[in-house]
Amino acid sequence: MQFEVSFSFRPKITTSLLMTGLFVFMLLSPSVRAQEQSQERRMTVIEAVQTALVENHEIRALQSATQAQEMDIGIARSYLLPKISFEERYLRTTNPTYAFMSRLNQERIGEQDFNPELLNRPDAINDFQSSLTVEQPLFVKKAYIALGMSKTEARVKSQELIRKREDIAYQVVKACLTLVSAKQHARAVALGVEDAREHKRVADLRYKNGLGQYADSLRASTALMEARQKKNIADKYVSLAKRGLGLLLATTESIDVDDPSIDLPLNDLAIYVKAAESRSDIRAAHLRHENAEQNIKKAEADYFPNFGVGGTYQLNDHNQPFGSEGKSWQVMAFLRWDLFDGTKREYERAKAKHLAAQAQEHVSAMKKGVSFKIYEAYMNVDETRKNIELTREALKTAEEGTRLFKLRYENGFSPLADLLNAQSSLELARAGLVERENAYKIALATLSFESGTILNDLKIDK
Repeated sequence: MQFEVSFSFRPKITTSLLMTGLFVFMLLSPSVRAQEQSQERRMTVIEAVQTALVENHEIRALQSATQAQEMDIGIARSYLLPKISFEERYLRTTNPTYAFMSRLNQERIGEQDFNPELLNRPDAINDFQSSLTVEQPLFVKKAYIALGMSKTEARVKSQELIRKREDIAYQVVKACLTLVSAKQHARAVALGVEDAREHKRVADLRYKNGLGQYADSLRASTALMEARQKKNIADKYVSLAKRGLGLLLATTESIDVDDPSIDLPLNDLAIYVKAAESRSDIRAAHLRHENAEQNIKKAEADYFPNFGVGGTYQLNDHNQPFGSEGKSWQVMAFLRWDLFDGTKREYERAKAKHLAAQAQEHVSAMKKGVSFKIYEAYMNVDETRKNIELTREALKTAEEGTRLFKLRYENGFSPLADLLNAQSSLELARAGLVERENAYKIALATLSFESGTILNDLKIDK
């Protein structure tokens, strides 16, 4: 007797299961991952600079600081405008003087109020006093000087904002050039990987045909692994350069540069030195020196009196706030003059003079420092330009040397070590050319930045 048992299982594919599988497949698909990695913003160098000038956090912070400084102008002007105040006071007293005065202000004085017994021992009395007071300064020398200083300080902040925009533009240009250099270096390293792979193929072929040693094949394999490691490092620096550029643009995204070309002019040294005289931070330093000089006058203003006029309209009532049983007004003029303040004014004036001298020295030091920076940047441009030509010649020599050593090794006239040494020299020459070309562009950008012309050179309106 035979028994045959068979089982048949057909899973039911539901819509949710199908969607889940499709999602997993898409998640693991290399093409999808490549598409996700390619989702990065791309822009030209000029577009990157323009974006940074709008979005950069440092620029925005300084814009707010500039606007806050402009508010100080209104604060300083307020000391020259009339002051209007309203006050409501309540008083309950048995003090003979205040009790009589309160009834007098309330216009409730009668004959019985002159009774000596009531004058000496008055009953408790309530007084609600409402007063509207106006005071207008006419001559306050210190306030006039402070108003002028606040306007000058607002101009200082505006100049500092211009310099910050130039600084951010310079940083973005450097970041773009660094990114371009990293990408070019990665391509040079990729060529080194291809060369190392070809060297390994030749070494394996010679060993297979009995013309080479197994050690050469191992050595070539090691060189290939090292070249691939260098490529991984180069790719990492490309990714970091993209994120670093994004950071300047106030984003966490990676930013790639489409058009790396930057047409920065190279003029005579005298032109850059002349342009630097009107650099925004130098103008800001001059304005701060002006304020330091004005601060001396501000300290001396304490020797002058202050004049003003004022007036008060007053209501008094013994029953309710804002009542008007009694009404009165007064107009006044005042003169305030501090005749002696413990020599405070003398020390403030001496301090202001020292600070003015400090500001003057700071301006002089800044001008000389800027002149040196421009000269240094100009020398760097000349140096890097000459080094580019030398590096190109070195690259041609390294390429030809590697080609010859490859032919000699293929024909058994040179050991593999000579070929690998030549390959290392070629990789260094390739990387050196990328570095020198990038250094030349950065030197040009530095020269424009130090002279304060970088926004004009980039054709970006200040």
